[in-house]
Amino acid sequence: MDFAQRYAISDVCILCADLERSIRFYVDKLGFKLAHRAEGFADFSGAGLTLALWDINHISRHVRISNMRGAGAHKACIAVKLPSPEELDAAYHELSAKGTPFLAPPADYAWNAYCCYFAGPDDEVWELYAWREGGAPGKLD
Repeated sequence: MDFAQRYAISDVCILCADLERSIRFYVDKLGFKLAHRAEGFADFSGAGLTLALWDINHISRHVRISNMRGAGAHKACIAVKLPSPEELDAAYHELSAKGTPFLAPPADYAWNAYCCYFAGPDDEVWELYAWREGGAPGKLD
């Protein structure tokens, strides 16, 4: 069975220029509840999948994603949460064998996740991730 039939999209991430402004918008205007807050990152609980915000300058420092504006700029990231680092490795190898253009092999990142990234044909960013022991940092009550 193909990757997209085994794993659901878990998060839609907006790559934003002003994280605090974006948090206020989604909380004050749309009624999302802040679930996690960490350096350069926030996510929300709401109906359906997770809405997340990444400060575009923060993520571009850690992952080779451009933080430029205008044509060719990345503004969205589609994330797929995998159950374990081992399943992420298997998915990475499966997709690589089909020619998926990954930016780099899976690696550990400062936000306690094992991740890899690729761009789709319209410069949308895809993130495959699995939490390391302890899960997501910055959980709010």
